[in-house]
Formats: sequence, structure tokens, C-alpha cells
Amino acid sequence: MKKEFKSESKRLLDLMVNAIYTNKDIFLRELISNASDALDKLYYNSLTDKKLKVNKEDLEINLDVDKEKRIIKISDNGIGMTDVELENNLGTIAKSGTLAFKQMNEKEVKEKNIDVIGQFGVGFYSAFMVSNKIVVTSKSVESDEAHVWESDLDGYSIKKGKKESNGTEITLYIKEDTEEENYSKYLDEYEIKNLIKKYSDYIRYPIKMEVTKSKLKENSKDEYEEYKEIETLNSMIPIWKKEKKDLKEDELDNFYIDKFYDYEKPLKVIRSKVEGMCSYNSLLFIPSHAPFDFYTKDYEKGLSLYASGVLIMDKCPELLPDYFSFVKGIVDTEDLSLNISREMLQKTHSLKIIAKNIESKIKKELLDMMDKNVEDYKKFFKAFGTQLKFGVYSNYGMDKDKLKDLLMFTSSKKKDLISLKEYVSNMVEKQENIYYASGSTFETIDNLPQTEQVKSKDYEILYLTDPVDEFCINALGEFEGKKFINVSSESLDLDTDSEKESLTKLNEDNKEMLNYMKDVINIKEVKFTNKLKNHPVCLKSIGDVSIEMQKVINAMPTDQKINAEVSLEINKDHPIAHKLKSLFKDNLDELKNYTKALYNLARLIEGLNVENPTEISNLIADIMSK
Repeated sequence: MKKEFKSESKRLLDLMVNAIYTNKDIFLRELISNASDALDKLYYNSLTDKKLKVNKEDLEINLDVDKEKRIIKISDNGIGMTDVELENNLGTIAKSGTLAFKQMNEKEVKEKNIDVIGQFGVGFYSAFMVSNKIVVTSKSVESDEAHVWESDLDGYSIKKGKKESNGTEITLYIKEDTEEENYSKYLDEYEIKNLIKKYSDYIRYPIKMEVTKSKLKENSKDEYEEYKEIETLNSMIPIWKKEKKDLKEDELDNFYIDKFYDYEKPLKVIRSKVEGMCSYNSLLFIPSHAPFDFYTKDYEKGLSLYASGVLIMDKCPELLPDYFSFVKGIVDTEDLSLNISREMLQKTHSLKIIAKNIESKIKKELLDMMDKNVEDYKKFFKAFGTQLKFGVYSNYGMDKDKLKDLLMFTSSKKKDLISLKEYVSNMVEKQENIYYASGSTFETIDNLPQTEQVKSKDYEILYLTDPVDEFCINALGEFEGKKFINVSSESLDLDTDSEKESLTKLNEDNKEMLNYMKDVINIKEVKFTNKLKNHPVCLKSIGDVSIEMQKVINAMPTDQKINAEVSLEINKDHPIAHKLKSLFKDNLDELKNYTKALYNLARLIEGLNVENPTEISNLIADIMSK
């Protein structure tokens, strides 16, 4: 006799099948997880019930596929169900026998290391996404009778059946293909093997299926014949749960290459086993190079998340902060609250704890790499350093203290990457600040007029060539109490009191000329400087926006354009200074031409465009001709 489902309405079941589950592939994962639970329950009960003689090695899950009849069978030799349990567990939607079992035996389950995956009792119904009829034949270990539960989604029936041994067999009648959906793929041997590998590879019991193989025909060199063979489809023991002594040297590398489709072994492997209020295993990898799409919007961060060896999410973004998005790996935990479909996570305290621990572990391992194998760290930083620098100034600089020790920049002295800690330890006597210069290349920065005075005092300069560098430095502000100073900024102050006094007097004596020149080129200030040795002129930034920052922002594909406020500084000891003073007395028109020429030469040195190329070209030609 057909019965109605014991729920509020048929609509609830429709919702589960058509809305809660969005990925049809997971139906097999759910049924295999249920079978694994049944095996776990039998094994657990056998530990206390001497009448149950169970050899764990004999427990298994079997798959059988009949393409012609469009049937998939999933069977186990687990604890099985009575007719009452079939009624309660399958006739009542969202009632889970596994959840009840887990609640009743929570302490013992944990002590005996028994995993029971199901919690909500709706995973079974995901099979209706691909099936138009399901038949469940089950025989409880406590009963001599077998019973059959059958449903076509409109209702269900339970009747006596035949089954020799304990366990459960689920028969799915796969839907016919439509224009929108290809259901036949689930009858394909290769597809099933892929689904097992992806979602259920680490179920602790063997998942077996008869597969088609080929071999050379007897007495033939090139003719093959097909044959059938039972094959175990899953590896059962996750590599992250193996003891270090049981792992071969290249096993982790090969796992990484296969799992994450890389062609090169990882730069570093990070293993963790955490026990306590929130227990989990993690296996993380630092890649040796950036993926081709890493710095694009198409890149997806996240770690593969497993619940007791069953894949829940291929990429869980909540487990990694953006600045560590380059990390690949897996997290496997039993302490996870899932929603009823097992496809999505509830935002739980456990997940936050795991994410926080992983973040701390990654940072610790990177610092350890920097300390013990700096060449590997430099390789890592060249690939992913930009992401760390983005992390410093994004989120309003909230994470800068977490990342500052991981940063590296090129040194003017070593012409190689150094950490900020190394820079500070190398500072010469009386040096109070950290100096940096920005430009498109190291050679460009090295030749900047503004670096001359800093180098003359034997101060090290950080060369910033990445567009994000200066934004990162500004977000940091200081490191170990040392302020960051741009050598191209007005705030650079390396003069003695007497030098300052002498320079102030020089600019005051020539104030009228300098104001005239300032008005000609319409900038903030023109003045003499003693900071230049060989170069005649340079531009200095005034305020928070530097010339390099202006170039970066204006190169972005937005309507936002800015102009850094600058001053034109003239080398007080260069012959050009004397020429300008002479022109101010005798020929203002010529001084105007010199001012425009010098200003645009300074712009060229900074990598800026000449404002009026034709005019400036004619001016320089005119000056040269005289």
C-alpha cells in the first residue's frame, strides 16, 4: 500500500530535490556516505555486542551499473534497517538515524574514532535529482526478515522482501535525458570513477565496482580484448592522515601536482593536526609560481574542505584571507556545522577558529622559510609578494601589522631583495629613517637626481618598482619606530642647521626670480637646493601623493585622474643656477624659455610626459643655437 511522506506537504520534498541541492553530481556522495555510516554503526555495535562477529576488513560498499536498464545499485554489508527504521528514516523527511545514533553515543563514538557523516537525513533524497524511482532493500543485523522501501517521489511503500545477508541495497532508476540535462553520464563507468575520486576518495571502507579493462589478445602483438574486473575505486586513507614516517619523499609532491593541476612541485608543504575544542587536519602547499590567472578576477581562492574525509567544498574561501589566496590545500574536520544539503556551510564559530589557526600557521611557516631558506623565500616573494603588499593597504590597512614582517624590497646596496627587518639592522650610525625611491626600473631609480644626497651619506635606499609598492609603504607608515621617507619628497631633511640656514638665505635673496619662474610653469614652488650633486634640476613631491602614485592612479582604467603637487628644485652649485640669475637681470623672455625647458627636462627624468613637445623642442633648439 502506497503511503504519503510524513511531512507537511509534498512541496517540502520538491524543495529539497529542486532547490536545496544545486549540484546533481553529489547524489552519489550522499548515498555512499550513508553506506559508510551503516558500516560504522555495525562496527561500533560489534565492539560491545559479542553476538555480532564483524571483521572490519570484510566491510565494503559495492556499485553496480546497468546501462541498458538505466540502473545504478549502491550496496553495503552494514547494520541494515528494519521495516520500522525504513519507515522512520526514509518515510519521514529530514529525520536522520545517523544523527540520533551520534547523539546517543557521542562520547563513545569519539573515543573509538568512529566517523558518522550524515546529520540531517535528507542526503538520501538528493538521488531523486537523477532518478525517477528509488528502491531500497534492507535487512537489519537484528532481524531475519528483509524489507523493501520503494518510492517514485509521489509517495512510498514498504513491504517484505528477500535478502540473504545484512545490509542495504539502493537501486536508482536513472531519468531519461532531456535537452537541458544529460542523465546518461551517470551510467558511464568513467564518470562514476571520477565522482568517487572527487567526493568519496577518503571514505574509510573500500568502494568496489566491476570495471572494463583491456589486454593484449593471446598470441597477438597489437590486438586487444576487453575483460571485466572488480576494482577498488577509492584510496580510503587520506594522505593528510598518514604518519610522516609512512610517506615517501615524493608522495606529497605528486599529490599536490595531481590534485591542483600544477606542473611543478610546491615550494613548501605545511602539515597540521590540531586537536581540542575544534579538531582538524590540514595539508597546505605554497606553490613555486603564480597560476596564469592569479592576478585576475577569474581566480578563485579557497581550500578544499572535507568533513570526515568527504569533500564538502572544492574551494572554501572562508578558510583563507585574500592576502594568502595563493595557498592551496585541504582541511578535514569532524567539527563542522553544515546546512542540510551539505553543499554550503553555516557561518560557525568552528570555521572561524580553523581559518584563524590556518592564517597563523601560514605566516609562521613563511617567516621560518625567510629565516632558514631565504633563497626559496625570495622565489616565493617574486611570485606572490604583490598579493602581500595588496593585503597591507587593503581593508583600510587593518592587516598591515600581520604582514609587515613578510615584506621584501630591493636594496640599493645589495641590488637584491631584503626584508624590512634586515634593512633596519643594516642602518648606519645616526640614520633615523627608512628611505625609499619609486620608479619603473631599478636603473631608472638608480639614476634619479634625488638619490644622490641619500647615497652620499651611505644610507641604504629601498627601490620600489611594483605599482603597489608605494601605496603599501604609505599604509605602513613606519617599521620598528623608523619612518618611511621618500627621497623625492619635500619631507626629506638631511641638512645640518648651518646648511639649512645658508639655503634659506639663498632662496630668500632670489625670491623674486623664483616666484617669476613658478608662475611661468604654474607649479607649487621653485627653489634652490643643496641636495643635488651632479644633476641640474629635479622635481620633488609635496604632500601625500607622490609622482609615482600619480602615474599609477592615472594609468588605471577609470575616470579618476590626479596631479601630484610638485616643486622644481635647482642645484645651487650647478652652472645653470648662475645662468638663471643672469637672465633674470638681463632677459626675462629668455629666462621664461629656460624655465620651461628645465621643468620639462625634470619631468622627463621622472618619466612624465612633456606638456607641449613641439614648443619645448623649439625652445631647446633655440637655446642650443645661441
